[in-house]
Amino acid sequence: MSADPQLPPVSELTASALETPIPPPRPIAELFYQKRVESRNPWLLLSAVGAMILGLSLRWPWLGFSGAVLALMFSLIALLPAWRSWVQRYLTPQERRSLISGLCFVLAIGVLSYYLGLFQLVGAWLNQFKYDEFGSWAEWVGALGQIMIALLAVYVAWQQYVISKDLTIQQNRITQQQTIDAYFQGISDLALNDEGMLEDWPQERAFAEGRTAAILASVDAGGKAKILRFLSQSRLLTPLKRDYYLGRPIFDGLGGYQEDRVQGLRVIHLGVMLVAADLAGQDLRWVDLSDIYLIRANLGRADLVKTNLSRAVLYEANLAGADLKGARLFYGDAQSASPRDRTEAPDYETGQYTGAVVERVNLSGALHLNDEQRYYVCAWGGEATRQTVPGGCEGIPNRLGR
Repeated sequence: MSADPQLPPVSELTASALETPIPPPRPIAELFYQKRVESRNPWLLLSAVGAMILGLSLRWPWLGFSGAVLALMFSLIALLPAWRSWVQRYLTPQERRSLISGLCFVLAIGVLSYYLGLFQLVGAWLNQFKYDEFGSWAEWVGALGQIMIALLAVYVAWQQYVISKDLTIQQNRITQQQTIDAYFQGISDLALNDEGMLEDWPQERAFAEGRTAAILASVDAGGKAKILRFLSQSRLLTPLKRDYYLGRPIFDGLGGYQEDRVQGLRVIHLGVMLVAADLAGQDLRWVDLSDIYLIRANLGRADLVKTNLSRAVLYEANLAGADLKGARLFYGDAQSASPRDRTEAPDYETGQYTGAVVERVNLSGALHLNDEQRYYVCAWGGEATRQTVPGGCEGIPNRLGR
């Protein structure tokens, strides 16, 4: 008989059979659980429940007890995998360990209390307890509950006050910003129209200064700083050289206007608008604050980098912790510079009468005070100012004389 041409040789069958992996044997318990218990678990559970109910109704303890034990076993077989899956899904390994540790801790406390006799002591105390006095205790507990309710009401009222205060502050900030924006728009309209404030029109400048004085008196420190930065960057605080016939500012050929510190005209002159003003911690970098009165102004911790304070009256001003890096306190040389004078004209070449009035100024903790600035404030600040200058004033004469 000839071999079937469709069948492979025996050697190939043996090789393929050897290459085919043989699945490992499954545990008998798993087979029993999947084949028998899992497939018949509802019927077994219902049968156990029926036996339990029948034993209770016929008052056969052995049947009811057996049914209850079987129902408990079959229920646990069905519930344990679900509980395990829930724990693995919703609890991290650290949370599982914490849960098990907490249960073991409670169990250990209970066992130790049993062996130490705490349960017996509690039982003896309960036996001696006078229940007729419980009424007065209940009254005390009720009074304490009323006190706690009152405290809770006070706490809720306080939280409502805090929330209302925060909302009011936020609303005030929005209103202030809207007011500042309207001021910016109004000043811009005056400065940019055909007969604008940049020309020599005294009435328009007076209106602008009046609006500026009014808004500076109605905004907080942050609002004041915004207004000062706007006016300074717009060149509205800088004395500009003007055409004496038309009053128009003269270009410097570099895209800006020429400054004229001696005879120039400022669009807005702040004057006494910032006397005793609170500008603590504000950003005033590169702002032109020259020729204004800052008497008793609070500039503590303010950023005064490159700020022009020449001829400013800083009498009794607070500059504690302010950053004075590159701030201009005078023109010319520190040796020849001197504070402003009511009768003498300033000399911007030598520095005479171009300096700020720094008498009784608090410079405690001022930052980046260079040698020229330190010499000037020590020479013209008087004894009160010299005591607050960082680094001291040793070797620098007191040219103020008081």
